Amino acid sequence: MPYVTIRVTGDKVTKEQNDALISRTTEMIEDVLGKDPEITWVIVEEIPTDNWGIGGQSYADRQAST
Repeated sequence: MPYVTIRVTGDKVTKEQNDALISRTTEMIEDVLGKDPEITWVIVEEIPTDNWGIGGQSYADRQAST
């Protein structure tokens, strides 16, 4: 059973974008791996920019200082 996680940071993902990510990822798994869409899981996680970092700083703080 394929299980795909997509992590998106920053701006809010709209329902339309979320639906497209799930649909197209499922299609890709079917095309590339030949897996049945009915057993393919796609998870879209939205990560706030203050919950991830680069170079020892949160991304939110890094953007604020530029």
